[in-house]
Amino acid sequence: MRIYIGFDDTDNLEAEFGTGKVARRFDTRVPETAVVWGVVRQQLLVDPRIPYTSHNSSACMVLDLPEPSMIDGLATQAAEHIVELSSPGSDPGLCVVREGDPALRDLMEIGRECTRRLVTQAEALKAAGKAHLSGHGGTSDGIIGAAAAVGLTASGWSGRFIEYASLRSLPDPVTVSALEGKGMRVVSLDRDALFPRPEDKVHTKGWLRPRLWGSDAVLPVLPAGPGEWVTMGEKRNKS
Repeated sequence: MRIYIGFDDTDNLEAEFGTGKVARRFDTRVPETAVVWGVVRQQLLVDPRIPYTSHNSSACMVLDLPEPSMIDGLATQAAEHIVELSSPGSDPGLCVVREGDPALRDLMEIGRECTRRLVTQAEALKAAGKAHLSGHGGTSDGIIGAAAAVGLTASGWSGRFIEYASLRSLPDPVTVSALEGKGMRVVSLDRDALFPRPEDKVHTKGWLRPRLWGSDAVLPVLPAGPGEWVTMGEKRNKS
């Protein structure tokens, strides 16, 4: 059974790490029989009326559980994890939803709304229905981002992977075949480019981040010469 775990820790500029690392580090606490499919970062509305550190993002871990009965224990572990790692003065929130839950449809819509306008806690709670959505400090505004992270990720068409198939261990450059062997589909976005060949090299600029497109990990690239490609986007510093 596939499970979506949304995290939103409104960290601060002095924090050692933010929401992305909070979500990624939860892999040390999931049951041994669970399989982590990936962790996806979601970009939400950037607006001066919304308290955030740098980019106003939330994150969702996607994993597969062998038994539905494990969900409650997983939610408890996730709550303990976010409380332990959240930054002082933050407003962390957590959302845990199983695949097939009727709430996912409304969470997908609230996720899209969170990229367009200000969304309230009441709206997030209503969208979550009977699914797990909880605040763990401060104003609990993090429940909005956590709900959005689940909804956008479950939609299959939003966000970028910050963890997937040990992507951080891959070399730069890396061959197309090596990426596809990890389950990442390499797609050219250039109008006239040829289809990337298995032996071609992809230059990641030390920042390999596939997109979540069509519920798959897709790496958009642009041509950089014969047999050479370069990924789109690059790392931004917290500011």
